[in-house]
Amino acid sequence: MLSLVQGIFSTIVLVEFILGQFANSFIALVNFIGWVKRHKISLVDGILTALAVSRIGLLCVILIHLWLLVCNPVLHKLDLRAILIAWMVTNHFSMCLATCLSMFYLLKIASFSSLIFLHLKWRVERAVLMILFGSLVFLGSELAMVNTNDRIWMSIYERNKTLKAELSGSISLPHLIAFTLANFIPFTTSLTSLLLLIFSMWKHLKKMQLNGKGSQDPSTKAHIKAMQTVISFLLLFAIYFLCLIISVWSSNEQKTVVLCQTIGMVYPSSHSFVLIFVNQKLKEVFLSVLRQLRERFWLKGRKLSTS
Repeated sequence: MLSLVQGIFSTIVLVEFILGQFANSFIALVNFIGWVKRHKISLVDGILTALAVSRIGLLCVILIHLWLLVCNPVLHKLDLRAILIAWMVTNHFSMCLATCLSMFYLLKIASFSSLIFLHLKWRVERAVLMILFGSLVFLGSELAMVNTNDRIWMSIYERNKTLKAELSGSISLPHLIAFTLANFIPFTTSLTSLLLLIFSMWKHLKKMQLNGKGSQDPSTKAHIKAMQTVISFLLLFAIYFLCLIISVWSSNEQKTVVLCQTIGMVYPSSHSFVLIFVNQKLKEVFLSVLRQLRERFWLKGRKLSTS
């Protein structure tokens, strides 16, 4: 029997999971249907689709982890390595693809006279792919660190249980450092993209004022939408990352881990709704679906009331 507190957290986790899966599945489905119809897909739609798929996997891994932690701690310990690897892979691509999206908005919308920036702007697809494939180095190092830690733990367990207890903290520290670096670098890249977007918009607005034109032009609106996407990602990921760090250091306290994981699920669940409402195509389809659902429920309610 679950306690009242566990029941409340379970309900919150399920709501976050359902909403997150709905938003991410919607993004992936709309872009996939467009791909099938046009037989091609734009770079931004490809990034959004891959990001949505990675977050679908990430939400599934977090839900399985929490369910095993609360309902079956013994099985959770046995499957901890598999859960950790699955989480590392899905979290890596979720973080990396969000960073690629930030870079895409920067290169497509911002305007700078730097030769390096112009070179990247003309080759935006190549720049995004370089970030994506370059990040695989960090994923490989994290996976190698997990494998090395497992071998060391097995060796210590077989030789000396006392030594195992003494070295437990020092063995987990390199993995924690690798994890922090693997997430800190993309986070810093996205933050840099945001600062450059702000500076680019400031320059653009100053130029518009000098020319005596209004500030609500297409370029300004594009800057604002891009900044909304990046700011929401940075804020939500900062909360998510902080929750993960607390979970690692409080791994022996089940309640703390469950609380942190529940709060952390807000990031992959809610940010996808921001992506939907910032993207004009996704927003129009989403509102159209909501209108159709509302009309169907209204017609059903009317039939029931008249019968």
